Amino acid sequence: MPGRLTLCATPIGNLEDITFRVVRALREADLIAAEDTRNSIKLLNHFDIHTPMTAYHENNRYDKGRQLVDKMLSGTNIALITDAGTPGISDPGEVLVELAVEAGIEVTSLPGPAACITALTMSGLSTRRFAFEAFLPMEKKERAVVLEDLKAETRTIILYEAPHRLVRTLGELRDVLGGERRISLCRELTKKHENVQRTTIDAALEHFETEAPRGEFVLVIAGKSFRERKEEEQEFWKKMTVEEHMAYYLDLGTDRKEAMKQVARDRGCGKREIYAYLNKNT
Repeated sequence: MPGRLTLCATPIGNLEDITFRVVRALREADLIAAEDTRNSIKLLNHFDIHTPMTAYHENNRYDKGRQLVDKMLSGTNIALITDAGTPGISDPGEVLVELAVEAGIEVTSLPGPAACITALTMSGLSTRRFAFEAFLPMEKKERAVVLEDLKAETRTIILYEAPHRLVRTLGELRDVLGGERRISLCRELTKKHENVQRTTIDAALEHFETEAPRGEFVLVIAGKSFRERKEEEQEFWKKMTVEEHMAYYLDLGTDRKEAMKQVARDRGCGKREIYAYLNKNT
């Protein structure tokens, strides 16, 4: 019988956050795949876990991933841990899960700490809908595309950022989202010096331009309000003539009556106004 892959969430700062179930799973596994064995050995020693470990990280995620899959197909039960938090969220565990699923191996995930959810729930911003972007791409063009997509995002946005890149990222967010956008900057989560700054992007940038950022950050940013988005859409459509606006929907195959309704909605006016205008100008 093949083994299975168990994703084990580990503490993001406070060792008391590990679950009894994760400790048991780590003890019962045949092998633990760890992002950094030097870091993970401290966790295993603390909980008196003596299961063998092997390194599975960004640089070997495909080659080592296939080796681990072969082991599981041969009956080995593997527990996967990341340096902190839930495996598979912005780390190479995502690849191992994909390879295991493709090979028909059973995959299960044990709930536990996740920095993105911890920060979101204490941010003071809307939690009903959110977009998790993890770290922004480093490549300039790809980064610009992602930032531009976030410009219209109405959901709460969650980003990860390292201290040495924080000021740059805040500057880019100000340019794209506006300096008045609300933001919560969370760091040292679950640790003794846990800190959350609930402020605006402008104020955060001003603060960290004079005080060096310390620690890894989770940025939770308010999404664009539906009112703001609607106003921007209306401004966009009003740059077109009514005739061009109608032609847009007619070219999509929309019938004339429905096209007039949609044009009126887009421009924030009544259908009768559009009807009267078109009749007057035909």
